[in-house]
Amino acid sequence: MLYAKELEVKHEADVFVAGGGPSGVAAAVAAARCGKSVFLAEASGAFGGLGTTGMVPAFAPFGDGENVLASGIGYEIRKNISEDIPLDAYWTAIDTEELKREYDRIISGAGVEFLFFTTVYDVICDGDKIKSVILGSKTGLFAVKAKIYIDCTGDGDLCAYAGGEFELGDKDGSVMPPTLCSLWANIDKTGISGMANRFIEQAVADGVLSVRDKHLPGMFYNFYRDNGVGGGNIGHVFNVDPLDEKSLSDAMLKGRSSIKEYREYYRRYLSGYENVELCATANMLGVRESRRIRCDYMLGIDDFVKRAVFEDEIGRYCYPVDIHIMSTDDAEYERYKYEYKNLRYEKGESYGIPYRSLIPVSFSNVLVAGRCMGTDRKMQASIRVMPGCFITGQAAGTAAALATDTENVREVNIKELHKRLSELGAYIPNAHI
Repeated sequence: MLYAKELEVKHEADVFVAGGGPSGVAAAVAAARCGKSVFLAEASGAFGGLGTTGMVPAFAPFGDGENVLASGIGYEIRKNISEDIPLDAYWTAIDTEELKREYDRIISGAGVEFLFFTTVYDVICDGDKIKSVILGSKTGLFAVKAKIYIDCTGDGDLCAYAGGEFELGDKDGSVMPPTLCSLWANIDKTGISGMANRFIEQAVADGVLSVRDKHLPGMFYNFYRDNGVGGGNIGHVFNVDPLDEKSLSDAMLKGRSSIKEYREYYRRYLSGYENVELCATANMLGVRESRRIRCDYMLGIDDFVKRAVFEDEIGRYCYPVDIHIMSTDDAEYERYKYEYKNLRYEKGESYGIPYRSLIPVSFSNVLVAGRCMGTDRKMQASIRVMPGCFITGQAAGTAAALATDTENVREVNIKELHKRLSELGAYIPNAHI
């Protein structure tokens, strides 16, 4: 069916940001603080992505035990929330509503123009340049024009819709299973037991659990507030295609059904949770892996192993390689445990992130940040977490601001980029300023 329609250009800006998760917020704020006009489109009704709408219950580490790696915009957000939790905590429990308000504050304070409930549906290109994006909202379809575009969708939607090159999952195109995160009440901190997965076999035998999933991250309880509330990163939904709406829809149903089973599991087998009650499940599936956009440099596991340093380094990070189990086989669980134990750093260690890993090979006026940046699969499993998204989003927004004059992201002066990032508070010990 052929369909044609003349669209209104509703917004024009120096920088367009697709997606308002942690990378998108950091990118938009960075570009705005560099004096550029910014328009951001977010598909849900809140900023923060999986950390808010997705109810992911905790931040991964912001630092390596000696240095704050996600410094600048990300650390500003962290310091303004959960002030009762030490800033150097390895995991930081998230109060979803508190985090939403902080994102609202920082976006509004930076003067970023934005719309919620607005989704990228298509992209218009001319050669290697994006000329406009087609968005959909309650008022229908409309266009937005910018000088530089930043893909912070997590799934790499903007780049993919524009025809850009990408990779997906393992050699067979399979990806890590997502989780439907949740919120729980009536937790007794005085009796909380560890090793939440130790009764999985018994629960399957007793008919309590229908899936033998031994990889159970579990509950994240805020001991500093001690209000009986905890966030759940519980269970996996296997064989999900994160790029297919039917698969995602089915996975939401499976996730909600499994959470009812885990309620019984926690009550029956784990001390401290005898009276635990489910408050809510997320309205967004916790997708861990989808597209990885092909970039000028694909940050890889070899860079992780050698603690790489780059001339065009825009930040450093340190989270372990965390590829969740792909099936319930014992061998797969052992593979996960081995990687998570051995592909990790000691205190003070980190790897560099080059600017080239934010530049899609297919375009000259586009940058990418967050989960879908240019990496191999194992490195993606490290940098995909929220502090990593803050780091790369901040760099992409800063670089986009510098690229607006030439409308070519490859012509950004790295020394000037380092200078601007340093002014924003970024941790770039190998910068050339």
